[in-house]
Amino acid sequence: SKPAQHQRVEAPQHSKCAVYFPEFLIYSQSLQSTRSKTNYSQVIKELFSVIPGEERYRDAGPSRCRTCAVVGNSGNLLGSYYGPVIDNHDFVFRMNKAPVQGYEKDVGSRTTHRIMYPESATHLDNNTHLVLLPFKTLDIQWVTSALTDGSIKRTWFKVIDQLQANKDKVMVMHPAFMHYVHNAWLHIKSRRSYPSTGFLVLIFAMHICDEVNVFGFGANSKGTWHHYFEKTPKSFKRTGKHSGGIECETILELHKRRLIDLYTGW
Repeated sequence: SKPAQHQRVEAPQHSKCAVYFPEFLIYSQSLQSTRSKTNYSQVIKELFSVIPGEERYRDAGPSRCRTCAVVGNSGNLLGSYYGPVIDNHDFVFRMNKAPVQGYEKDVGSRTTHRIMYPESATHLDNNTHLVLLPFKTLDIQWVTSALTDGSIKRTWFKVIDQLQANKDKVMVMHPAFMHYVHNAWLHIKSRRSYPSTGFLVLIFAMHICDEVNVFGFGANSKGTWHHYFEKTPKSFKRTGKHSGGIECETILELHKRRLIDLYTGW
């Protein structure tokens, strides 16, 4: 049987008789530079007037074996020749603007899901799922706008106002899931810290996939941290508001326990 961390995450239920502000919304509000005065329920209602509902992954069963590749952006992918291995998965998750063209032999050519937030958005083909990470209420409003009238042109800075993406393949990661990863997996007390995109996608994959293989995470064999697509690689170690050390330890432990397979490149 699956470990406890694979259990379904249920969103808190609202009482009809009292005003209730769920903990995950308090956490979500704490990530915003200014407290949102918008009506969250109305924002969600408008969102689901544009994108489909929640039937996308309701196909679990003993006969299913869904394989997933979580592809990060580490420079350790260069020279790895992982491309065919990555492409051989049922689902291939990529993050933000990480390019494929020109790097196919190392990173593969298929993308089934592209995970992004407004500031990291990129146009998609008709076959790729857009998975939005909403770090603030405005992010949810942005995806509704970007798929319709393009009225939102700035969030923290200028963003794509009209996004090329298939509306029927758009998903939004629930803030309750992000809060769950923050608390249950990283055990972080600070509300101003939040999981990295890569770590969120990895845990997301563990909840919807039967086999999870991870590529492009961490440093290369020389201990250098950089992105595979940088023309002039710039080494980085700072993880900002992400708990990079804890995330790295957790990923290594998951690999050790054979819950994921971690491909470390060269």
